[in-house]
Amino acid sequence: MKAGIKKYLVGGAVRDALIGRTVTERDWVVVGSTQDEMVAAGYRPVGRDFPVFIDPETGEEHALARTERKSGRGYRGFVTDASPAVTLEEDLMRRDLTVNAMAQDEDGRIIDPYGGRADLEAKVLRHVSASFTEDPVRILRLARFHARYAPRGFTVAAETQALLKRMVEAGEADDLVPERVWKETERALMESDKPSVFFEDLEASGALARVMPEVAALRGVPQRADYHPEVDTLRHTLMAVDASVRHRFALPVRVSALLHDLGKAATPVSEWPSHRMHEERGLPLVAAFCERLRVPNPCRELALAVTRDHLNVHRARELRPATLLALLDRLGAFRKSGEGFEQALQSCLCDARGRLGLEDCEYPAVDYLRRAREVALTIQAGEVMRDGFQGPAISEQIKLRREQALKRWKQSDPTVQDGSAT
Repeated sequence: MKAGIKKYLVGGAVRDALIGRTVTERDWVVVGSTQDEMVAAGYRPVGRDFPVFIDPETGEEHALARTERKSGRGYRGFVTDASPAVTLEEDLMRRDLTVNAMAQDEDGRIIDPYGGRADLEAKVLRHVSASFTEDPVRILRLARFHARYAPRGFTVAAETQALLKRMVEAGEADDLVPERVWKETERALMESDKPSVFFEDLEASGALARVMPEVAALRGVPQRADYHPEVDTLRHTLMAVDASVRHRFALPVRVSALLHDLGKAATPVSEWPSHRMHEERGLPLVAAFCERLRVPNPCRELALAVTRDHLNVHRARELRPATLLALLDRLGAFRKSGEGFEQALQSCLCDARGRLGLEDCEYPAVDYLRRAREVALTIQAGEVMRDGFQGPAISEQIKLRREQALKRWKQSDPTVQDGSAT
């Protein structure tokens, strides 16, 4: 770059290097340059809302130093200045947290005008300035960031927690678009070892009730202590989500763990702590959640299936052959890949282990249903057709024979008799 133009490594790469965390991507800020000069130097422009460029050699992002001024509601309501006169300190001031507002020059020197290094050492997440309030997405991003670093002992500064509450009270969370809410939620579910922190932080600020009212409604809903020693339904739900991460299950499993008990918030108070029919009551709530936040179809389909049938999975060993076969069919056990079936079982495992003191409990329903599937699959269409059945009679005969096979299996194998629900 020509004289007077300087570039600095910024943000997460600086932060993670200081705490010994693997740096996965590097972003740069360029001071003293213009868009035309960056293009002339061979950088490829990609920014839509502000000047960002890709280094053709490294593929790393380079953004012109900029300031931002709030001009309207929401996260797009900004006027940006990316002139060569903008300083590094001014660019760092517009960032969200002090630990993200550090830079490193090309000689390796750390520039830290807002105390990010001290907060990093103290394991405190603190906003840089009052401009934090200008972008409502930061409510979600801070919760996600805290979820990622909470296992390392990080906490959110008290003044930042108070600021988040004021933002929500001012209606900033109401401007969050569904796509951004889902994007940050997905990242929280997939990037952290303890995603429950994400939802707890949103609840503490009041944002959870604004962006996920179906989930927020679970707080304070009691369950039977003999089944759920943790009692509170939201606590159970978040324990199930954390269990899905401990087991490294796929995103659809993590989403279904989050949504499987929404129906308990619809139980009449007079029926507490019992939640009869919460599966049926939960289905429209799951559908509404997924539609509003544009949740991907694989996550939506699994969440609906698990909501509908998780109690049937828990008591699978008690089911009669015909009921057991119908359950296998609804869970997709006979589809070619069997992936949905396996994920449903994984989600139910998380439900069972999302309970206080039962985080590592035995859960025989998984192996039982896998074995039942194998037994049922010994009956195939080819065998039925060779016996002379045609048309609709083929599927009817397959169903009948599979029921009979399951009945024989349950009668002959002592390990599957006299089961009880988990």
